[in-house]
Amino acid sequence: MAAVTHVFSIDYVAKLLDEDPELLQAIVSNDDNLSYGSIISVYTGPDEAIAALTDDGMDELRQMLADARRTADEWSDFLDAFVDDEELITRIKAKSPR
Repeated sequence: MAAVTHVFSIDYVAKLLDEDPELLQAIVSNDDNLSYGSIISVYTGPDEAIAALTDDGMDELRQMLADARRTADEWSDFLDAFVDDEELITRIKAKSPR
């Protein structure tokens, strides 16, 4: 594994991938959802941290979302599996599919 020299905030990844930041946050909130080392915690204070993704993590997330969007049923199942917030699921499902 190569040394990590930079990471991307979830908000920035959301902009790059044209995704809802809350959806991405829901996915990365469980670090088992991406390969080990893809999600980095960046401490911004004694008890505060934000999640960030490595290049590999961003690529893995991009592919995960593309695979989930193959059909409407797969997308619905994906959202139900990764997102606990019904309002967020409803908002994401209301957006036009890609």
